[in-house]
Amino acid sequence: MMRLPWFQYRSPQTVREAAQILAAEGPSALPIAGGTDLLPNMKRRHQLPATLVSLRKLAELKKIANGSGLTLGAGLTLSEVTNAGAVKEHYRGLYQAAMQVATPHLRNMGTLGGNLCLDTRCTYYNQNYEWRKAIDFCMKIEGSVCWVATASKRCLAVSSTDTAPALISLGAKVRLVSAEGEREVALADLYRNDGIEYLSRKPGEILTEVSLPKNEGWKSTYWKLRRRGSFDFPILGVAAAVKTAKDGTVEDARLVLGAVSSHPLVIKVKDLLVGQKLADEIVERVGNLAESRAKPMDNTDMDLRWRKHVVADFVGYAFGELRGDDMRAVRMRTARQAL
Repeated sequence: MMRLPWFQYRSPQTVREAAQILAAEGPSALPIAGGTDLLPNMKRRHQLPATLVSLRKLAELKKIANGSGLTLGAGLTLSEVTNAGAVKEHYRGLYQAAMQVATPHLRNMGTLGGNLCLDTRCTYYNQNYEWRKAIDFCMKIEGSVCWVATASKRCLAVSSTDTAPALISLGAKVRLVSAEGEREVALADLYRNDGIEYLSRKPGEILTEVSLPKNEGWKSTYWKLRRRGSFDFPILGVAAAVKTAKDGTVEDARLVLGAVSSHPLVIKVKDLLVGQKLADEIVERVGNLAESRAKPMDNTDMDLRWRKHVVADFVGYAFGELRGDDMRAVRMRTARQAL
């Protein structure tokens, strides 16, 4: 049995108080909301905070606000996100992504902010302490070698968040609050292509909310590849969004891949799509471009060459759904649920 290490627990009543505690405690303190990622990491001795600062009671992180777009508090559970009518109706890609995270039990606990800040994953990292010690530790913690590619100068652990690719494709921004103030950044800028320093969030900053722009004329979708129909992390995520004219001509488009890099991988597809309709040959070009940019490594489930090759297929599924094709049978086969 893996047990949690000893830690102090603080339960602030406001975001400001939480930020002040984090600032006072320094790097030895970490925020915790649902704990579905942090607590297993602590049991495996990946993270050993002396103090946990709970965000669960903070009503400020639970808001859902409609304005020129949609604002979602980072403390909303993933179940609360999927149950929000505005998300399901207007931001379909986010709904589909959140619905495919883990299991219903974990979605009832895990939060939107937690999924966005999810630790990067790797076969050689996500093991217990004794297993990692037996092969010698990796560069992500306590070691100096990346066992995925021993000549690599950086950690190649994989970004496995589902909601981040979907939200980036929707043009989302996030608000970060600390004892020193607050700032708003595009969600895409929150991530770095580094398995260790994978977030640009500063120590002591709390991700408090996600803001989505008004999406008039936009359609979005999210497709996920994993071995089982639930629980598993993605080994490929495809988030796509397009804005089209009445005749179906693409006016703007975004494509983001998950689980093929240490950060959500933005694929620039405007040059291929803007001014075009989503014909089969155009979608095929986009799929081939995405496949060429994807760099999956041998540190997650299934064969890496197959995972790279299937990128084009999943991009085709995504854009087929966006142009109105009946993808229900394919969706059921891949996701094991109707989305």
